[in-house]
Amino acid sequence: MKFVNRHKELSRLEGLLRSRTSGLAVIWGRRRVGKTRLLLKWTEKNKGVYFVADESSPSIQRKFLSLSVEQALPGFSEAEYPDWQSLFLRLARDASQAKWRGPLVIDELPYLISGSPELSSILQKFIDHDAKKTNLVTVLCGSSQRMMQSAILDESAPLYGRADELMKLQPITIGYMKQALKLKTPRDVVQSYTIWGGIPRYWELASKVAQDLYTTIDRLVLDPMGPLNEEPQRLLYAESPPAIHLRPILDAIGLGANRLSEIASRMQEPITSLARPIERLIELDLIQKELPYGTDPENSKKTLYKIKDPFLRFWFKVVASRRSLFSQVSPLARSRWLKEDLPYLFATTWKDLCRSAVPILSEKWETIYEPSGRFWQGQGPEWDVLSQSPDGKHFLIGEAKWTEKKPTVHWIQNTIQELKNKGIPPVKRHPHAQIHYVLFIPEKPKQLKLPTDVRVVEAKDIIAALC
Repeated sequence: MKFVNRHKELSRLEGLLRSRTSGLAVIWGRRRVGKTRLLLKWTEKNKGVYFVADESSPSIQRKFLSLSVEQALPGFSEAEYPDWQSLFLRLARDASQAKWRGPLVIDELPYLISGSPELSSILQKFIDHDAKKTNLVTVLCGSSQRMMQSAILDESAPLYGRADELMKLQPITIGYMKQALKLKTPRDVVQSYTIWGGIPRYWELASKVAQDLYTTIDRLVLDPMGPLNEEPQRLLYAESPPAIHLRPILDAIGLGANRLSEIASRMQEPITSLARPIERLIELDLIQKELPYGTDPENSKKTLYKIKDPFLRFWFKVVASRRSLFSQVSPLARSRWLKEDLPYLFATTWKDLCRSAVPILSEKWETIYEPSGRFWQGQGPEWDVLSQSPDGKHFLIGEAKWTEKKPTVHWIQNTIQELKNKGIPPVKRHPHAQIHYVLFIPEKPKQLKLPTDVRVVEAKDIIAALC
């Protein structure tokens, strides 16, 4: 699959080389998010050295690293390095003699540190002194956010404050999916994003199948031999330390438990035992908290937990409880279950995308709006999208509807009226704020007349905004 996006990250990395002095970049992010592809593209362009660590012994890792450095500094791997300090001292000396500025990329740094805890301090000395004298550009990268935190990002970490660039790599936004997967319509893009999210590895696998969405899902995920059939387990096992013990929480959320009490009840565990596991899942970017719009963040009684990544949300909703069943039935039978569950997931993802797009979309409207959220309260009505202008004089109330068929003018008019009939949500706002209504739908008719206080936004607008 063609390399897409990451323009800002590449520009920042290029800036380190252009500075003509030493530099350190630290990159981290969840697994599969594309860190390796980004760094390989950059190092290949600049004739740098890319090394990815694993769980082998420190002495073997040093040999592997020296073989990688050999590409830029001939003869480097001929020596045996008894410790990390001797390797980095030789690296600095040879780089200085060859006038080689890198970049030197060490990926999956946590694996090295777990086998050699002293490495953080050795790297600190190398960055502060030897690399600086050589004007060497170094990049340290890792997927284990906990270990990257302890090694680099915590105030007590040896390398704290040394980085010239700190990048937490995020999933690719939906705006690039049409290009990457050669999709035809905005509706196709939203539906594909509902399954694959913004994870480049999943996009790459889907592009190789190159069939309709349902067939692609079956071949990659539902089929027991599909490469993504056991993806969540792999992600959790690959963490450092392994996080497979957190799986029951994801299963509970996938089964519809969103409140802490519901999750604990589903797992038959006391609520007090879930605080740290929940926090770890949030650190791993696997789940997120959600509060009603305008609610005090400290009000934990109203907090909901939901799976953050679209693919994992799909997997735990559709696949987790049926894996045994899916292994025994035909692709046609699996497709029937899939088609029952996907409309709900399409609608859920659509609402998330609409809320994310509001601040960006509003840059082209008469009024700028802040980040939006949804509001719910007990058994009362729910509002999908709420936001307000920074000065509080304008208040946006939105409804995000995902429909299988193209909405008609009559349907749109009725839906807008239903939205107005809900009234104003009971949230804190400016008492004289002007109310504006927005309806978010996959596509709209060409001939559509609207009241001055109403706006209709379609999928192509959302996708264009989220680039």
